[in-house]
Amino acid sequence: MSLASRGRGNRHGQGGRESLYGTLNLLILQILSDGPVHGLGIARRIHSVTSDVLQIEEGALYPALHRLEKEGLLSARWGISDQNRRAKFYDLTRQGRERLDSEVENWVRHIDAVSRVLQLDRVPAG
Repeated sequence: MSLASRGRGNRHGQGGRESLYGTLNLLILQILSDGPVHGLGIARRIHSVTSDVLQIEEGALYPALHRLEKEGLLSARWGISDQNRRAKFYDLTRQGRERLDSEVENWVRHIDAVSRVLQLDRVPAG
């Protein structure tokens, strides 16, 4: 599955939490919760952690990173990548960590609600 920018949510990327747009923001924030990573590294980690199920396209990733930085959720600095190339490294700000905590709570509630609906056809009629 490929994540591309398909539509816009509100300024927090929550226009519908179920949108891929908001999901990408959540994935980025979570990857950065372990420390600074450059853009391509973020895409690679998502790809790896999801066992090749999710692939983040550059056309979605970099606009999302810039948007999150502009919102004050990420900080960025230039550095040198593992391949000895100049790269922009992103890190969570305090506000970004707070947003991540909030979004994870929302995501868990969403998953729980959908799971309950999907379980309905498995409950024997009584």
